[in-house]
Amino acid sequence: MFTGLIEAIGEVLQAERRGGRLRLSVDLGRAADGIKVGDSINLSGACQTVAHVEGRRAEFNAVAETLARTTLDRWKRGTHINIERSLRPGDRLGGHFVAGHVDGTGRVVENAGRAGGWWLRIEAPGELFPEIAPKGSIAVDGVSLTVVEVAPPVFSIALIPTTLRETALGHLKPGDRVNLETDLLAKYVRRALGSQAGAEPSDERLREALERAGFLD
Repeated sequence: MFTGLIEAIGEVLQAERRGGRLRLSVDLGRAADGIKVGDSINLSGACQTVAHVEGRRAEFNAVAETLARTTLDRWKRGTHINIERSLRPGDRLGGHFVAGHVDGTGRVVENAGRAGGWWLRIEAPGELFPEIAPKGSIAVDGVSLTVVEVAPPVFSIALIPTTLRETALGHLKPGDRVNLETDLLAKYVRRALGSQAGAEPSDERLREALERAGFLD
């Protein structure tokens, strides 16, 4: 489990195809402290297991299912990625619960400063929008963010200077693909409502349930 609060901007040192897998070598930067083989690391939204570690350099084996559902297949030497180590007992939760299980990939439409701040706008798969709501949480490349506007097929986020400085989101350009993970609580509410109704709940009904539960301010 993760929080979506990024500890370091890492860099892909090597991405090598081995059959249906991808062997990744990553410089974890300051997040390498205390890492050992078998640990779970969030790499730009995808939870991966450390297969080998030497200093700041860690290696991972991404399987075919991960490559099919995430952007990892597009990574190459020099790609900047967001790094977060898994939560430990007693850690403070400052973002939101992030599983590191990517629900789908989105396409960056805009990532630029304009009147009112810096805006990141992303085109997302239609099936994710029942779990994306204004003021709700979403993880974009592993970063815990708050949704500002939703106008399918696009949702918008306002980025603060700290996020631009401390994560790799500032490197994104229009057309780039990103890993998306919708809020865990929204998933459970959607499933519960679907079970009660015997069908998928409407976006409006899902939003009303989240607001009543206090998940949306």
